[in-house]
Amino acid sequence: MWAHAKIGGPCGIQVRHARGSCTRWETAVKISREDVLRVAELAHLELSPEEVETYRGQLDEILNYVAKLEELDVTAVEPMAQVLQPATDGHPELREDALRPCDSAEAVLAQAPDAKKPFFRVPKVIER
Repeated sequence: MWAHAKIGGPCGIQVRHARGSCTRWETAVKISREDVLRVAELAHLELSPEEVETYRGQLDEILNYVAKLEELDVTAVEPMAQVLQPATDGHPELREDALRPCDSAEAVLAQAPDAKKPFFRVPKVIER
């Protein structure tokens, strides 16, 4: 028997067990308080103890749902490259990706209080 960690790597949030030809995914370890604090640190968020517990529970639910989805047999489902119909059906979001001139830069910079082409300065809003 062997095991392989998935979604979370060394913290072992999910573990794959294989016995012969049978392979399955199961939730092995729940999201820890430290995991939530690390994600919050990476995102530069300050969380209260109540928020840490709330997000820990929510992340657990999400990973449990993903584990359920992984149990589905999708071998007969054709992969989708695009969920919308082709552009001929009137979907402008699928138009040809072509360069177009943009002549609005002059007008925007003219209205900026502190502009120096091609940039304008704004007050710092993020402090780390």
